[in-house]
Amino acid sequence: MNCELLATCSALGYLEGDTYHKEADCLESVKDLIRYLRHEDDTRDVRQQLGAGQIVQNDILPIIIQHGQDKALFDACIRLMVNLTQPAMLCFGKVPDDPVFRHHFLQVTSHLQAYKEAFSSEKVFGILSEILYNLLQLDWDQRQEEDNLLIERILLLVRNVLHVPADPCEEKKVDDDASVHDRLLWAIHMSGFDDLVKFLASAQSEQQWSMHVLEIISLMFRDQTPEALVSAGQARSAEEKHRDSQELEALRQKELAEKHSRTLQRGTRHSRFGGSYVVRGLKSIGDKDVIYHRNLHNFKNYTHDTGKAVRRVPKRNRQAQEGKDKRRSALNVRLLLREFCVDFLENCYNHLMYLVKESLIREQTQQHDETYYLWALSFFMAFNRGNGFRADLVSETVSIRAFHFMERNITNYYEMILTDRKEATSWSRRMHLALKAYQELLLTVNEMDRSQDGSIRQSANVIKSNIFYLMEYREIFLTLLRKYDETRQPQSYLKDLVESTHLFLRMLERFCKGRRNLMVQRKKVRRKRSQRGKKPATETSPEALEETWKIVEEELKAASYQLSGLLTESIVPFDATSETPLEEQRTEAMVRVQDALLARLGPEALGLLRAAREVWPEGDVFGSVDVEPEEELELLKQILHANLPRSSPLEPAAEEEDDDDDDDAVELEEEELENIQVSEKEFNFLDFIKRFASPGIVRPYLLLLKSYSKNTPHTNHCIARMLHRLAVDLRMDALLFQLSVFNLFNKILSDPAAAAYKELMTFAKFVLNRFFAVAAKNNKAYVEILFWKNVGAVREMTEGYSHDGEGKKPSWTEEEEEELRKLYEEHRHSEVPDIVETLLPLLSNSSRTRRQVVTQLVHMGLVDNAKELKKQKIGTRIVLWTEEQEQELQMLFEEYKDSDDVLGNILKKLTAKRSRARVVDKLLSLGLVSERRELYKKRSRSAQGKRSGAAMTEEEFLDSLTQGFPDDPVERDNEDDGEDESEESEEDEEEEEKRETSLNEGRRTQTLHSPVGKRADVGNMVWALQQEGMSGPMLWLQNCLNRTAGDRKKDGLPQPVAIVPLTEENEDAMDNKRFRKLLRKLGMRAPANEQESFWRIPETISDSQLRSAAAALSPKEEEPRGDEEQNNSQTPTEETHEEGQGLEEDEDEVSGERRAQALRALLLTRKRKHHTSEQTESTPVEDAQSTPERSQEKTSTKRSRVLDNEDDSSDAMDTETNGAAESDGEDVSVPVKRRRKMVLIDDEEDED
Repeated sequence: MNCELLATCSALGYLEGDTYHKEADCLESVKDLIRYLRHEDDTRDVRQQLGAGQIVQNDILPIIIQHGQDKALFDACIRLMVNLTQPAMLCFGKVPDDPVFRHHFLQVTSHLQAYKEAFSSEKVFGILSEILYNLLQLDWDQRQEEDNLLIERILLLVRNVLHVPADPCEEKKVDDDASVHDRLLWAIHMSGFDDLVKFLASAQSEQQWSMHVLEIISLMFRDQTPEALVSAGQARSAEEKHRDSQELEALRQKELAEKHSRTLQRGTRHSRFGGSYVVRGLKSIGDKDVIYHRNLHNFKNYTHDTGKAVRRVPKRNRQAQEGKDKRRSALNVRLLLREFCVDFLENCYNHLMYLVKESLIREQTQQHDETYYLWALSFFMAFNRGNGFRADLVSETVSIRAFHFMERNITNYYEMILTDRKEATSWSRRMHLALKAYQELLLTVNEMDRSQDGSIRQSANVIKSNIFYLMEYREIFLTLLRKYDETRQPQSYLKDLVESTHLFLRMLERFCKGRRNLMVQRKKVRRKRSQRGKKPATETSPEALEETWKIVEEELKAASYQLSGLLTESIVPFDATSETPLEEQRTEAMVRVQDALLARLGPEALGLLRAAREVWPEGDVFGSVDVEPEEELELLKQILHANLPRSSPLEPAAEEEDDDDDDDAVELEEEELENIQVSEKEFNFLDFIKRFASPGIVRPYLLLLKSYSKNTPHTNHCIARMLHRLAVDLRMDALLFQLSVFNLFNKILSDPAAAAYKELMTFAKFVLNRFFAVAAKNNKAYVEILFWKNVGAVREMTEGYSHDGEGKKPSWTEEEEEELRKLYEEHRHSEVPDIVETLLPLLSNSSRTRRQVVTQLVHMGLVDNAKELKKQKIGTRIVLWTEEQEQELQMLFEEYKDSDDVLGNILKKLTAKRSRARVVDKLLSLGLVSERRELYKKRSRSAQGKRSGAAMTEEEFLDSLTQGFPDDPVERDNEDDGEDESEESEEDEEEEEKRETSLNEGRRTQTLHSPVGKRADVGNMVWALQQEGMSGPMLWLQNCLNRTAGDRKKDGLPQPVAIVPLTEENEDAMDNKRFRKLLRKLGMRAPANEQESFWRIPETISDSQLRSAAAALSPKEEEPRGDEEQNNSQTPTEETHEEGQGLEEDEDEVSGERRAQALRALLLTRKRKHHTSEQTESTPVEDAQSTPERSQEKTSTKRSRVLDNEDDSSDAMDTETNGAAESDGEDVSVPVKRRRKMVLIDDEEDED
């Protein structure tokens, strides 16, 4: 020992008998030892010298036992022992590979084992328990920081001592004998320290020690199994006795067989005269037969490898080593641990596991601390199952969240096994822990399913329906079996995996039996390779550009500048989801137009130009809105010859770069873009079992079956059941026709203790009989058993082999390819709806199918993708117009051009039904109209003469309301629906919605800013939808609008808000055409492209307009409530021409839109009994202005002056009085103009 270190240890004190006499410098000496440990070298020399000098046994422990009242000295001794007892793995980082450091590692470990034996004393844990108890008695406000540090150090000290591994050389104990660890547990129990641990686990005020407590508990039960603790102190059950008798019988049969074989081997003659024999048919090294010099009894074990040196297996190919075996502790230790488990489950388990889980989720723990959580879950849930199952004791860890946590950990551990290969053994051990926890969760749910309590069974059904529905939980065992690696994962892991798979399949099979249609989730991953590196090389010389332009110009003129509907809809000029700014995307769109021109794709370039013009109309970069075709042609020519800025391509890799860099470049070129699509499908259990019919999954089962004699009967049953499912249920017994399998079956059948494996023997005989039956028909069967077979090979082996050429795709001759090329070039610009259907009858080989033609077109490079030739739906996208149809359209336009609804009348009378968008495009191309707004529906102004403020009777007013509606909106909706269902597809409707939206953006009127006010038939549509039973979705939509209005009023920053249906009823409503039409009339925006799935509330609609839209959705049958009753009964005031001609025009526009609301207001007014004597007279304009949402409206002096007579004024004042009574209504009005709203506010301020 170092002299300074020796002097420091001598200054601690000395032990005389049982009394320890400390020196005066004892405290300083302890602090010096701590300082020495802080500066030790990599060989841990100070630690080794203190361990060799037995400082802990002879000095530190006696000091804390006899001088524990000295708080400073006790604290310093605890600090020193925490440092000295820390695991050797932490000191060296890992098990050293260097022999010198390995020696130091073993020395430190041996000193730790000596410390552990010294700690197995009741006196040591008695003083630790007393100090800890006194500290825990202090309230949180009385504890100092030193107290919390001392509590943590005591817990760390106990954790370190329990963590010390056992010494296999010193502790050669048998089961039921007390080991050092058992004596340590007994000392903990006798001192009452285990009760303090349970207190820390259950106390609400001690949550900060939850992770330390869980570590101590897991180390206490390190060598125990739940089954051994459950059976401690109890008589053996009949099942255990039967299992033990079977094991004894198997051992007895083996012993008798070995004894019999030895008797046969003992010959009558002397061993020197055993004889020599020639083995005919078995060649030796030369050409002669083998000469055998031993007894014939051992001949069946003869092999050419006898006497050869065993070939060394590389380290990377060796099987993974098993963990250390569990041992059975002394009975009294098992009893105290059993009692601890019972108390822990009843009082601490749920609380502690919740705290630990939260710490893990919030990442407040150290690395790999989740392994303690996984162990505790599997251990205590298994103990609960065996000790009279109670679901409430483990409710915290029985949930979908627990399954998800285990699944994520299993996946993470497997990924780390592949990436961190140096620590693959540790990751494999953690993965085994996670699998055990997952298995225990399944066993607990299965136990809940057999409970007598109905609520527990219902909870189990909920959990099962979730784990069977989600694909991640359903296919985890398939993945684990397929990825099993015997060099990294031990056989015990494979055993648990096979048993867990058996349990899951049994639960799933039982779950499917009671249900006809079980829907499960399916995720499909679509991968597409990026096309970044595939840019055609084109010539950019002036001569080449002129030649290219001539070809493009002739192609566009031949097509009369018309584009097919398929090409128009497939072109998207920008990516809404890209992070690239919109200005940069505009430049990229220009480059795409130029690329299309260079590739001589004239229609595609023109389509891109027109689409980009709609997206970026400002600045006329892509031409003006009313550009002529000749001007478009000139613009395309300028783009073709322009020198546009392009992104610089990646420079090719230099020759001197490594091969790894080249591989990375290839990966960049062939980057795969994954798109996960989630859908539902009907689950079929037999189809799910078919996925196990693979050599990669059968191989692990047969690997485990090789150790059948060491397996438990349950493990052998799980293996036999899975093989039975494949061979019998799926009739794929040929999957097991393999030589190594037959060798294993032969070993089982010739086993002396074969009577203990009846199930395996029966199955082996069945497979062998099936093989010999197949071999009688197939003379190649004996060759087939040399190879593992997939499903296709199994079918061929049992049903017959296919001849050469069968099943192959028919090839195309050069003449057929040339014929197909000519036909495609002739018809590619004919704008036929489906070019493939046009080509099929024209081919000389009439046996060609559509798929073959499409595949050949892609193979020849005539089309880039098969999706371009996708078959159209019947009745959609009618593009071509015949001369008769054009003449009919012209006649209908001349007939109805002066009507209020030109386009609507034409659509009704057209013989060939088409979408609105097609008809509008054709009218524009024929020159019948110059712009789209000429086809807008005109509003009737028949009530213009009655806006002077003169009073009307109620009958006249009702008549004037009905004049503006020549057609019933409901009937029109029905007609539109009929047309949609018969002729138009949903895609046409979406295109029409997009076109109408783009048209409405340019209007000067408040089309989008007043979504409700601009359509007078909203109330009728609401009534029709209520008759269809959609009151629930209407109320949901109304709540969405009101909630969005409140958010916008509060935040002041309007954003588009998605309308997301969360119930099945609302989803069905969103699929209803009438409901979608109502959304469009309210101003909602449909999904803009394939990136969007939901309708949206535009940001252009203000909060007050949203509230008005919500008010328009109120049921007509309901009696008005609160402020609605009062406001609907108000007499609307009039406006004179003094407010300006502009306001009068606004009223003219809004009056027709408010008639339906005014009619409802008058009808409700007539129903009120206390207003029957005072019927008010009003005009449509006045009713439109009487918004039912105004809660505290007061008539101003200015508005009182414009009333026609005193009666009207008095009626208005009565209305004010009634309106003041109930003024809590919500403001959901839609102001006609901002100027109008400001006038009302000013008037109210005047009244105040």
